[in-house]
Amino acid sequence: MKQYYQKYRNIFFFSILLFLIAMVGIFQSWSLALSIINVGLIAAIMSLGVNIQWGYAGLFNVGIMGFAALGGVAGVLISMPPVSSAWSTGGLNILAGLFLIIIGIFSIRFFWNKITKYKRYRYYIISSIILIFYIILRIVLDPAIQRIEAIDPSTTGYLGGLGLPILISWPVGGIFAAIAAYAIGKVALGLRSDYLAIATLGISEIIIYFLKNEEWLTRGVKDVSGLPRPVPYEIDLQQTIWMQEISNFFGVNVIDGSYIFIKISYMFLFLIILVCIFSLSEIALKSPWGRMMRAIRDNEIAAEAMGKNVTKKHLVVFVIGSGVIGMAGAMLTTLDGSFTPTTYQPLRFTFLIWVMVIIGGSGNNWGAILGGMFIWFFWIQAEPIGLWLIDKLTFAMADDYWLKIQLIENAAHMRLMTVGIILILALRFSPKGLIPETNRY
Repeated sequence: MKQYYQKYRNIFFFSILLFLIAMVGIFQSWSLALSIINVGLIAAIMSLGVNIQWGYAGLFNVGIMGFAALGGVAGVLISMPPVSSAWSTGGLNILAGLFLIIIGIFSIRFFWNKITKYKRYRYYIISSIILIFYIILRIVLDPAIQRIEAIDPSTTGYLGGLGLPILISWPVGGIFAAIAAYAIGKVALGLRSDYLAIATLGISEIIIYFLKNEEWLTRGVKDVSGLPRPVPYEIDLQQTIWMQEISNFFGVNVIDGSYIFIKISYMFLFLIILVCIFSLSEIALKSPWGRMMRAIRDNEIAAEAMGKNVTKKHLVVFVIGSGVIGMAGAMLTTLDGSFTPTTYQPLRFTFLIWVMVIIGGSGNNWGAILGGMFIWFFWIQAEPIGLWLIDKLTFAMADDYWLKIQLIENAAHMRLMTVGIILILALRFSPKGLIPETNRY
């Protein structure tokens, strides 16, 4: 019996997941079911990115939120049209500031390597260089930023983007996150795992703080809405003959049919990305490189004794995993059609993703996908399930009874309790996850 369970375990769990989603479609709406699938696919991609870092190399990254936000920024910078008036009044200063930052980085690196004779003064010299460049940078940027943010702040007040197709922002979002991960990894990967967690958490908070306050780049808390879409708009579909015929064939009105068609279109796009990332992850995991990474994860001291540069290998994995998270962040912004820095909260973009990886099974890519979609399903459905359960348990109470009112008003908090209960049960009865790691040695 145990052999059959292990052989068909993946089919069993994914069948249960499909059954639950089908129940949502039948008893609630197919539009909601497709929405759960779409965001669940993005969550699965984020889980794959974390699984590459934790499952392959044992890197504890608590900065998922920051990398996802960088992916979201790519959606704005790539797809939104440029604001010509903002560029004309302050664009050159912004470019000059960017050039100064690049010169400053290379200058710091140059002097750091050159100052070998007077190492005791190295930190004072580097600090002085940073201070000088910072003062010059503020002199160049501050007037330009004020002029840019003053241009019609209710609708623009920022530079805009490049006006390119938003699909380009997906790989660009991965590149943004990978560059940030490289900069973080060069500093933090030499630390212990707990220090790495603190460093990534702190830097992700800095990224979110920057995005909230630098209105000239992302409009800050004013948000950027109306991002272009890779799929048609519903109003355009509703006017086509073929959409009307398909809607009539399935017995739905053309408005509902257009919404469902759009969500199915997004689903296929996300599936393509998920399949590509999963396939590459599986190839890497089964390769000699994957075996080496797991050997480093299990025993770093032995790997170093055999001549492996553990820090360098960790840096590669950290950059790859963060790039996958950044791409998923760009995909989520595309699906939402807007970029809202205030929505990037550690609960959703860090804690929840880690729960997905742990419950699914760290070190197993199938487990990461299952955990991503499974936890997202219960995160969305916990409230309606809680309302149904409260209604059944309090059927004998009057509708105006204080306890019934209190329970109904707090049904939204059921999702926190539900995810906590699932996590506790998973750690108790399946500590390695629903689909645990397979020994490939």
